[in-house]
Amino acid sequence: MEILDKSNKALCEEYEKFASSHKNGTFMQSINWPKVKDQWKWDAIISRNENGEIVGTCLVLVRKIPVFGCSFLYAPHGPVCDWRDRAVMEDLFEGVKILAKKHKCYDFMWDPCCEEGDSEIIELIKSMGFSFRENAPELSTIQARNNYMLRDIQGKTEDEVMMTFKPDWRNRIRKASRKGVVCKACGKEALDDFYPLMQETGTRDGFAIRPKEYFAKMLDALGEEHCRLFVCYVNNEDTGGQDVPVSGAVTTQYAGKTCYVYGASSNKYRNTMPNYLMQWTMIQWAIKNNDFIYDFQGIPFYKDETHPNYGVYKFKKGFNGEVVTYAGEFYYCFSPFMKKVVTIFENIYRGIHEIQRRLKVRFRHK
Repeated sequence: MEILDKSNKALCEEYEKFASSHKNGTFMQSINWPKVKDQWKWDAIISRNENGEIVGTCLVLVRKIPVFGCSFLYAPHGPVCDWRDRAVMEDLFEGVKILAKKHKCYDFMWDPCCEEGDSEIIELIKSMGFSFRENAPELSTIQARNNYMLRDIQGKTEDEVMMTFKPDWRNRIRKASRKGVVCKACGKEALDDFYPLMQETGTRDGFAIRPKEYFAKMLDALGEEHCRLFVCYVNNEDTGGQDVPVSGAVTTQYAGKTCYVYGASSNKYRNTMPNYLMQWTMIQWAIKNNDFIYDFQGIPFYKDETHPNYGVYKFKKGFNGEVVTYAGEFYYCFSPFMKKVVTIFENIYRGIHEIQRRLKVRFRHK
């Protein structure tokens, strides 16, 4: 086990080559991800076999807790390795212990993308001293547990993948083009078109959104090879011959997986079906890269047809993929006392913040 020397360019490249090519790698385990999460500090761990080859990595984000002088450590969707290999898992965890001491950590969490029913991996991690909350409810975990995916698309043609979609979805993809919709892969120059759509979506669906600068950092940090902004424009008689942005998405491509991370759409021109063409364009990117997964990502409350979010699942379901439920979060507590103190402090802070939010809403409507 070794702690990554960030100043060693060759070592960083070796780390990134492993993490970006391993089947269990994710873009949140890239050493470029901390450039997006720049309010956190970070370190990374490497595990090697007897031949000196990397067999495991783990990027760890470090969140300093004000006043108390301690920190929370989080390895988002990490580690990257064969999660059934106890020797590698334990070796990486030895590195976590070193970082815990360095950063005065009271609690560490990792959430590998192993599936809910994979008892072998779950029991292995629990046997290392981790606590695990089985069947954690929706929105109680940092990353979504329920996701929708097209799996095993590697080596398939566009026609083969397209024919697996429901007939109505295939028709709507074609209809979008006939209605004058074009989906473009863009850079930061299109954020001024995308961000108003994100604001509109947040207002319509009632969720908080990231600042525009966050998406700019994401595009810069991961680069065009691993992250793209897709924007759909409509140009027809209704728009007076003008290109009007109607939907957009920030999408990553890393370690054989293309992930639809952020999406937005306009309330206008919905009859032109831009979201269908946008998804198909991103799926085409996955096929072109010979990825094995296209991940639509979260589908919270997908089992409840009466929930306002059910429409998200219904839309994604038309692409005829499958629901994949991750096991969830594994915690290792280094200081139970400090964890209790910090939890009390954070609950008080959240309570004050919620009161302030409600007061703002009340005065806004007077």
